[in-house]
Amino acid sequence: MSDSSRFSVGIDLGTTNSVLSYVELGACEGEQAALEVLEIPQLTSPGVVAERPQLPSFLYQAHEAEVRPEDLELPWGNDDRAIVGELARTLGSKTPIRLIASAKSWLCHSGVDCRAAILPIQAPEEVTRVSPLEASRLYLRHLRDSWDARFPESPLSEQELVITVPASFDPAARELTVEAAHAVGLRQAVLLEEPQSALYSWIQRSEGRWREQVKPGDIILVVDVGGGTTDLSLIAVTEEDGNLLLNRVAIGDHILLGGDNMDLALAYALKMKLEAEGKRLEPWQIQALTHGCRDAKETLLADSEVQEVPVVVPSRGSSLIGGSLRTALTRDDVTRTLMDGFFPKVAIDARPAAQSRTGLTTLGLPYAKDARITCHLAAFLARQVSAASELAGFDLPEDARMIRPTALLLNGGVFKAEQLSQRLLEVLGSWLNEESAPPARLLQGADLDLAVARGAAYYGYVRQGQGVRIRGGIAAAYYVGVESAMPAVPGFPPPMQALCIAPFGMEEGTEAELPPHEFGLIVGEPVRFRFFASTVRRDDPVGTRLEDWHQDELDELQEIEVSLQAEQYAAGQVVPVCLAAKVTEVGTLQLEAVARDSEQRWKVEFDVRASDGAAGAVPEAERALA
Repeated sequence: MSDSSRFSVGIDLGTTNSVLSYVELGACEGEQAALEVLEIPQLTSPGVVAERPQLPSFLYQAHEAEVRPEDLELPWGNDDRAIVGELARTLGSKTPIRLIASAKSWLCHSGVDCRAAILPIQAPEEVTRVSPLEASRLYLRHLRDSWDARFPESPLSEQELVITVPASFDPAARELTVEAAHAVGLRQAVLLEEPQSALYSWIQRSEGRWREQVKPGDIILVVDVGGGTTDLSLIAVTEEDGNLLLNRVAIGDHILLGGDNMDLALAYALKMKLEAEGKRLEPWQIQALTHGCRDAKETLLADSEVQEVPVVVPSRGSSLIGGSLRTALTRDDVTRTLMDGFFPKVAIDARPAAQSRTGLTTLGLPYAKDARITCHLAAFLARQVSAASELAGFDLPEDARMIRPTALLLNGGVFKAEQLSQRLLEVLGSWLNEESAPPARLLQGADLDLAVARGAAYYGYVRQGQGVRIRGGIAAAYYVGVESAMPAVPGFPPPMQALCIAPFGMEEGTEAELPPHEFGLIVGEPVRFRFFASTVRRDDPVGTRLEDWHQDELDELQEIEVSLQAEQYAAGQVVPVCLAAKVTEVGTLQLEAVARDSEQRWKVEFDVRASDGAAGAVPEAERALA
């Protein structure tokens, strides 16, 4: 933290909305921290600027004849035609081919180059495209400028800053988030998992009374349904020297399932209603209908008094108003669609359905094939049945089919619908009843819209040694593939071992020295590195070499192709090296190879998901791993 830091700032860089929260460090005492949410200036219509607590995470690429440059002026100026926030969402609902949404979800898409100008997907040639990384940069730039306009004497670049990411973000997606922050001068930013941030917010809002709601032996299940992802985490409550401790013991897979899917489901429900009236929609109109359903859904969930919201589908041609299609989304539509489609009652042994895929598909996000969040939750609890077994007092019977949460913390605006939170609690309770376990209780006091940003600001304060900190470290064990040396056998590739380089729970900012085994590192020609991750192999120490593993134990990450600089070695030479690994403060992974005979060092340089698959590894003197 800079000596000039006056504030701890938290940014929820959300899929649908971004929020900035802050706390003045000098005004905090113990667990008492008065958090504020920044009112963010943004265009709400051409030429009109208003302040909102949320910045919609949308970017609109306006046609030069669509709005005048002077209508895009912000309090701090505007040097391009990129429109961010409320006006972007409004214009995009009418012309979706120019709208960029869900940039955050693209950051974790291993099948695309996140630095390439690919968004909006399938837009015509005349529409300017940007990369997911650039879109994230523009959102952060707007938040930075909003902050600096409000606190010119305390620029954001000098404050303690925490940016949240899904718990399931892999190291590459985390690095892209950090890179976007660095690009706007926020080089001090650290990352925090969103479910942890929601729990920090709950702790802060309780003003010290959180200890009255949980006790040693509790397992807190955090279910965070955001705009683009569903994040699942487990927090175990333990005791040490009379003090309660929180330990993050498990996270779920990266599930692209959230508000975006719900908006699409609502749009298709209205599409069927319109078609029943003899009104046929073109594909671009369905996109506009989806954006309209998003706005209507948020209105219905935010205000329990509203029972119906009109939805207008634009038309093309001279008679835009007369040709528009009008319908309405009701509270019953939202509740029924979300309850039956996303939170159905399922058995404890239910699992997400796997659908066969066609050979060709349009380029898009790899959404979950099964929209039933309750099925994903059942699979998660079953897979993590032993997640807390290493902690005293958390033993389960041998026939246990799932870990047994005792408390439930919800996050995400969708849970403003009380029927949905009660349905999730009811389904979880039915599973626990089958396990002869007591029902879980719902933790009260959660802030469903702003919790993630507020928790991030509180975490920045906690990092100074104040308040209560959640123990965790990295949420997966990481492995690098090592090819076995053996004679060639026709039709069979050399066996692959998985070498553990970072164990589950390894703390950020720490290094792990691998056992003094030597490996051969090929230099001076292109080689491939294979990396794996596991959220279930919790006991593998650094240096563990796996020769065989079950399919569901290790998940292979994006393969990295590199060309290691040979320098004093001959191209193609196999250099004997020892390995070491480090987890940075932001959760990215560094793998270092040290030559036995020269002490030359290489650090694999993740050129994250470049289009040609390239990455680099360079001597330490030149550059460290991103």
